[in-house]
Formats: sequence, structure tokens, C-alpha cells
Amino acid sequence: MRRLFGILATALYLLAIPAQGQDTAAKPVAEVLAQDMREEVLRFQATVTDMFGRQETKSVPVTIYRPPGAGPFPLFVFNHGRAVEAKRAQQGRYRPESLARYLVAKGFVVMVPNRIGYWETYGGFDPEYSGCRSIEPMSIAASDQVLATLGFARTLPYVDTSRWLVGGISVGGLTSVATVGRGPEGLLGGINFSGGTGGNPDHNPGKPCNPSATTHYWGSIAKNAKVPMVWLYWENDKFWGPNNPKLWHQAWQDGGGQAQYFGFEAVGEDGHGGINLDMDRWLPVVDQFLQNLGFDAPAIVQTPPPSSFSAIADLGAVPVGAAGKAAYPKFLEMPVPRAFAVSNKGGFGYARGDYAAGRAMGNCQRLGNPCKLYAVGEDVVYKP
Repeated sequence: MRRLFGILATALYLLAIPAQGQDTAAKPVAEVLAQDMREEVLRFQATVTDMFGRQETKSVPVTIYRPPGAGPFPLFVFNHGRAVEAKRAQQGRYRPESLARYLVAKGFVVMVPNRIGYWETYGGFDPEYSGCRSIEPMSIAASDQVLATLGFARTLPYVDTSRWLVGGISVGGLTSVATVGRGPEGLLGGINFSGGTGGNPDHNPGKPCNPSATTHYWGSIAKNAKVPMVWLYWENDKFWGPNNPKLWHQAWQDGGGQAQYFGFEAVGEDGHGGINLDMDRWLPVVDQFLQNLGFDAPAIVQTPPPSSFSAIADLGAVPVGAAGKAAYPKFLEMPVPRAFAVSNKGGFGYARGDYAAGRAMGNCQRLGNPCKLYAVGEDVVYKP
């Protein structure tokens, strides 16, 4: 038993090591699934066609996160982006854990398909290649896989596919717009994080190729959209720049689509990563959008007021095991914002930077144990 606890504690320690600007558990030393969300990877068959008319059927891996209980739960299909060509071979399984944990707390089953042409299916056939010409073929290929995910979800007893939403980041945001523009049954809304295509931040920052193709296509499909959307972009997006997203949004509205546009101030070196860098600002916007659709379960991690449990530097008072005792001094060396969480089994998790409290809680509870915040910023907030 002691050996097992040591293994689990070591794994939790590795998962708790924070990384600025991204989920601290996104790249563990060894892949450990998030037990608190019953994370699993399943596969289904999907058929897609590229811009040259070539059609292939391949296995699509889909990462699934879900709440406790039997359900059925409403569905949220979330879509990953597209790395520039030189980096696409290394684009692995997409695991948006912080976002998924928020959506699972709202009551959704979250399904994240790794689309054809990425991860396991990279190489040889790329249905999302556009050559900076028309974006219609890539949009249809990507949204076809969303609809295939929906079809697969219908075979799962814990999913209620009569109520579902779609969202995504970058080309995944483009995928969500394309899906909404097809008006599928049961869809309630869509969320577009920094959506678009054709960007190259290394060689042409802020100047995507052929942005008018996106303007034209989104304007042409908006008339088919039946549900509201929320679009989130950042001023210093090195893929699209500050103005192209506004033109795309105007085309969507002029075409008859419904979308609230939120343009956030610059964050980090590249606002294209605002989904990870700026959760404190976008979470309330998305939360209000979901509340308006009837999903009002509280899901944003709130910071409790300071308690009188102990002084923040009192290592002996922290209710953690040996690995946590070793990690807590490192936490104290971090600049604020920062947060440290503890589990009822002696485990822990911590994070610094944006949405530190929520990410620390997520890192703590990945092994399935209930957690509480111990310290946030300069204050101990823990109450036994």
C-alpha cells in the first residue's frame, strides 16, 4: 500500500508542475488520464473529401470527458486547431483539460475529435488543405467530422444528442462556424475561439493569406445558421491580426447569422493562445452565453476569503504527503497570481498565472479525489 501511494504521489507531483500560459497537466511525463472526468479515448469511422475530390474513410480518435453519474448529459463537441505545416507532424492528441473541466462542471459530456490529418492519421491525406484558395472544402471536411462525432455520440447511452453545442479554437473555431452554418438538428449554439485559416505567425504575423475567402464563405453560409454564437478574439492575434476577425464577424451578421463578438485586449506574446492565456476574462463571457441557453450550473472556481488556519509559510500546517511537502516551498517562490490545492488523500496540485485557482484545483483532482484550495496569492484560504 505504501508503495502504491508513493507511485500515485510521484505521478501527482509531476502533474502538478506548472507551466506558464498552458494547462499544467497538458504534457505529463507519462500520460495519465483525468480520472475525475472519466477521460477516455475511443474511435469511430468517418468519411471525408478533400478539395481535389479525393475521398477516404479513416478512424477518428475522440477524447471524451464526462460528469459523474449515468446521464444522459448534453453534448459539447470541441475542435482543435491546425499547426503551421512545419509543426503539424508533432501535433498530438488535443487535451483541453481546463476548458473541459469547466464544461463538465456545467453538466456536459465533452467530446474532442482528433480530426483526419492530425495525430494518428497525419500524413498522406490532408482533407483540410486549402492552398489559400476557397475554404469551403476544408470547412465541410472538418464539420463533417463534427457531425460524425455527433452520430457516434448517439450510440453512447450517457449522451443526450438532442441538446448539443459546438466550439473550437483557430481552425477548430472555423469548424464551429461551419457547423453552425449547416443548421444541424439539436444544435443549441456555438463558440468560436480565434477562428480562421491561412495564418502564419512566424513569416507573416497578423496577415493571413486570402482572408477575403473567409469573409465570403462565412457570409454565404450565415443564412443557414439557426442558433446564436459567441466569438472571442484577441487584439494581438499573430495569425489574423486585429481587423480581419471584425470583417469576418460583420460578414456573418450581414448574412443573417447571430453572433456576439468580443475583442479582448492583447495578452501574452500572441493573443491567438488567449483560450489558455486569458481564461479569467473569457470564462465569464462564455458562462453568460451558456446561462442564456439554460445551462446555469456554477462551474467557475471561486476563491474563498482568507482563513485563519495558518500562516502561508508554515509548511507543517499544509495537509499533504511527502511529495506535497517538497513541492510547497517551490509554490511559495512563485510570483502571484498563484494557487495551491490539496486533496482529502494527501495529494496536491498548484498553478501560477491566469485562472490559477481553477487550474490548481484541476491538477489536484485529476486522480479522482476531492480537493480544496489551500492558498491563493499571499493568503491561506483553507478550512478543514
